[in-house]
Amino acid sequence: MISRNFAPIVVVGSINTDMVATSPTLPAAGETVLGKNFSVSAGGKGGNQAVAAARLGAEVTMVGCLGADALGDQAIERLRKENIDCQHVMRDSEQVSGVALITVDKAGENQIVVVPGANATLSPEHIEKAFHNIVQGSILLLQLEIPLASVSRAIELGVENNCQIILDPAPARALPPYMLENVFLLTPNEIETEILTGVKVTGESSAKEAASVLLHRGVNNVAITLGGGGVFLALKNEHQLFPAIEVEAIDTTAAGDCFNGSLAVALALGDELSQSIEFACVAASISVTRAGAQDAMPFAHEVEIYGFPRGEKNC
Repeated sequence: MISRNFAPIVVVGSINTDMVATSPTLPAAGETVLGKNFSVSAGGKGGNQAVAAARLGAEVTMVGCLGADALGDQAIERLRKENIDCQHVMRDSEQVSGVALITVDKAGENQIVVVPGANATLSPEHIEKAFHNIVQGSILLLQLEIPLASVSRAIELGVENNCQIILDPAPARALPPYMLENVFLLTPNEIETEILTGVKVTGESSAKEAASVLLHRGVNNVAITLGGGGVFLALKNEHQLFPAIEVEAIDTTAAGDCFNGSLAVALALGDELSQSIEFACVAASISVTRAGAQDAMPFAHEVEIYGFPRGEKNC
């Protein structure tokens, strides 16, 4: 387990059950394709990021909401088995637990439809209650699969508690300036970047243009994930492209979540942002070689093979 001298990680976000179908190709609009395999596994951007961080040795607290149903029972049990603190995972008896319907093609690309269910009832009041027990200076991980008002309140409380805030703006939507200005790092992919900026990202040059737009709007730091193209990191006065590690991708479903959770771990250990990006790229590259979301997250000893020794944990 990572020493308590390092910052704990708090993940505020969605917890879902993923229902995954694989097929040779992804269906076009109105098209039916024959699938090959079907599986059910734990997911949700918040849950995925929490597991990614926990498997790398971090002390992780999950803040979220599940239905009082069988899927919710299974989801929270899975998180607890990963040694994640779930005391702030609420249960809503009037809502079903969140579900994601995922189709993955033979190249590992995916299409995802998320039904939020109880995730949509995670309220600002729930966030406030959870923050009574949040350690000052924690790393705070956020996404947009819960109500925007709750994300906003988490950012406000994160600022008050001197947290280092990472916002994964997915699914993408317009964000008010005060949210952008108060996060330490924004981590959109190409599609999310285009929605946020209007700039179509096709490579390093367009990523630089889009990053400039976000920095102009008050973002402190932005890391645009480019899939096989790597990660483009832009700060106020510098930028850098981190190449992706070449692997044979099986399933890219939760690669972005692995990236964010791993990045949070490196920051919690005191690494600089550029070092943290490198570490997260390695972890994410491992995750795409496996099927599933939470199941695909690597453990610390697997990332260490690439020269990144990190805190150890019983796995």
